Amino acid sequence: METSAELGMTPIAAGRVVLSDRRTQRSWPADLAPYELSAFPVTQDRYAQVTGLWPSSVRGERLPVEGVSWHDAVRFCNALSRAEGLAPAYRLDSGAETVEWDAAADGYRLPTEAEWEYACRAGTEQPRYGPLDEIAWHRGNSQERMHEVGGRRPNAWGLHDMLGNVWEWCWDLYDAEVYGSYRVLRGGGWFDERWSCRASVRRRSHPTFRIDDVGFRVARTAGR
Repeated sequence: METSAELGMTPIAAGRVVLSDRRTQRSWPADLAPYELSAFPVTQDRYAQVTGLWPSSVRGERLPVEGVSWHDAVRFCNALSRAEGLAPAYRLDSGAETVEWDAAADGYRLPTEAEWEYACRAGTEQPRYGPLDEIAWHRGNSQERMHEVGGRRPNAWGLHDMLGNVWEWCWDLYDAEVYGSYRVLRGGGWFDERWSCRASVRRRSHPTFRIDDVGFRVARTAGR
């Protein structure tokens, strides 16, 4: 099993980010403790090593895993944690419908959307951390297909594919009062127009939803 170093876990210092939602015209600040974030989305090869499954519609070891629900991503985090002798971050009921985050655990987890956006921006205040065609696979340059992770220029903190290629599940509920259990997606995908591939764009979906342009990357709380 790969270690956290081989996973490309990148340390992210404490900081603050201001999030916004275009639908509600609302913005809010978030203060972040130090954490680690994987430099790449989880690949199909890594997902198969941990779970024994190949859920993706187009198979390729270095392609990002897709066709995975939010619940699938949570289960992967726990399985990877157990394989490395770490405490799973999530407590799941027998059907995995109810998920609780144990913030004291040292295992892998999904990033919060604040952690995701802070890491994506990498100290910048612009919608993107570089020219889009250099940093992301999107509808205008992807030939309408996924590409292997790491094929575009990383941001200043060494994180690849934060924009484009596949959308990424985050931990957070999108808007519980309006959308119930829907979870946040970030980053844009290979079939999205340029507008969607921006650091601030929020998308939502049901935690059981699976489609061929949604994947995830993993995080860990620093010092655990």
